[in-house]
Amino acid sequence: MHHKYPALSVRRSAQAAVRAFTVLEMMVVIAIIAMLVGLTVTNFDKIIGDTRGKTAEMFVKSSIKVPMQQYNMAMGDYPSTAEGLQALVTAPANKADRWKGPYLEGGKLPADPWGEPYQYRSPGTKNKSGYDIWSKGQDKQDGTEDDVGNW
Repeated sequence: MHHKYPALSVRRSAQAAVRAFTVLEMMVVIAIIAMLVGLTVTNFDKIIGDTRGKTAEMFVKSSIKVPMQQYNMAMGDYPSTAEGLQALVTAPANKADRWKGPYLEGGKLPADPWGEPYQYRSPGTKNKSGYDIWSKGQDKQDGTEDDVGNW
């Protein structure tokens, strides 16, 4: 077949090839994005778990220290295990005259990053001259490897 305008035919073929190539490029890009999303979703729980662990560690090693020291200065000791961390929020029955709280901002006990209450013991078994405070961690089981404590 003899074209009246051969340059036009070549130009149309080149344009079609460019269009097809951009569709192919788009499919490759979509495939790469899908792979990245797959990797992110697969590692999402690990990423979030690490963040939660660091949040719990920051609370038990830093954030709770000032309220505990304020309580200790006012009361002469840390709350007993029986009184628990609740003593930072409400006055223990037999110590209301010396209690100057609440010692925690907002007047309520925070939960750990997994929605569980922080655990408390005084005197501590890990910190014998002070107190132990810990989160049971992601598995929500006390005494397991993922516990996060102030020791």
